[in-house]
Amino acid sequence: MKFLRTYINNIKPNFIGDGKYARWFPLFDALENLFFTNWGKTKNPIHVRDAIDIQKLMVTVWLATFPAMFFGMYNLGNQSLDYLNQIEVSNTGDWHHYFVALVGYDHTSFVNKIWFGAVYFLPIYAVVFIVAIAWETLFASIRNHEINEGAFVTTILFSLTCPPDIPLWQAAMGITFGIVIGKEIFGGTGKNFLNPALTGRAFIYFAYPTQLSGDKVWVAGISDNLVIPTGYSGATPLGVAAEQGIPGLTSSYSWLDAFIGNIPGSVGETSVIAIGIGLLILMITKVASYRIVIGTLIGMILMSSLLNIIGSDTNPMFLVPWYWHLVIGSFAFGLVFMATEPVSGSGTNTGRWIYGGLIGVLVVLIRVVNPAFPEGMMLAILFANLMAPVIDHMVVTSNINKRKKVLANE
Repeated sequence: MKFLRTYINNIKPNFIGDGKYARWFPLFDALENLFFTNWGKTKNPIHVRDAIDIQKLMVTVWLATFPAMFFGMYNLGNQSLDYLNQIEVSNTGDWHHYFVALVGYDHTSFVNKIWFGAVYFLPIYAVVFIVAIAWETLFASIRNHEINEGAFVTTILFSLTCPPDIPLWQAAMGITFGIVIGKEIFGGTGKNFLNPALTGRAFIYFAYPTQLSGDKVWVAGISDNLVIPTGYSGATPLGVAAEQGIPGLTSSYSWLDAFIGNIPGSVGETSVIAIGIGLLILMITKVASYRIVIGTLIGMILMSSLLNIIGSDTNPMFLVPWYWHLVIGSFAFGLVFMATEPVSGSGTNTGRWIYGGLIGVLVVLIRVVNPAFPEGMMLAILFANLMAPVIDHMVVTSNINKRKKVLANE
């Protein structure tokens, strides 16, 4: 690494000041930061008002997603190979021998289950990362500033919310919309009022609703002739709850399996335990606001409990209790990594309680009252993003009025 450090130091003058490649400094800076830590602090005004700089903040969030990412790859491999166990092979011998001959490893290995899932996830992440960095580099070059590390977080969050069978070109379109429309046209990192990862996810959802409906999930498999990889689609736990209610949900999945993550779903959204580890990291480092987390949980619990009391003869989702809402769908992932995003959320302490409560109420309303949309976390957070400035304005105005009254009485 010493040789690489020396080489970078030698060519750096060409990319700074009046160097002949100064226009491409953002790209050089991104490549340098890929191998070496940048000890400089962020200079331009941004949302972080603390001793921590934006690079450390974004890297912390990025690392916090790793438990969910690795478990997601394992779960995808485990779910897929469990499906293969149910295949009856018409050829001589069992499917295991054909599978080992085809892919070259034992399907029972923990590591190989992760590898099987990685075969589906890593191409998605690679495409999303390359496209996002390309857009970031373009805008940074035009605006003549460094590439912010926010792209690292946006790309991993967007990728983890994608189904494993999403076409790569759709993933590229989604992250393009999220980066360009959701962030860069408003000034870049720190100035976006919508979560970029959710903005891109919402775009591909509404652009291709039949493929990303949220009530079906795809699990990888192998076709009957054992040559072409294929798979099957089945209802998600939320889809089962929407159609059959709690009886159908509990007969298909146990709550413990849903909590651990042994259910099919998008790569990073299945395991509450893995996501909880990420939350612990964000809470210890004070990156995530506990007020938003607790506020969202309170809103979800109160709204789902109220609907449980009201009940419905035609809509079985009314009877789904709060502890099931917690472990199915993208509630846990959205709560930890999307709702707590500091730029698009509320900035005042009181506002964060209201902001979180609004998300918790909305996600249950969308899931339960709107039968056409079984998953509601994405829309709930985006709607709350729009309301965050209003919430903060109301809180600040209220505080000013209270202080005026105190001063008037003195």
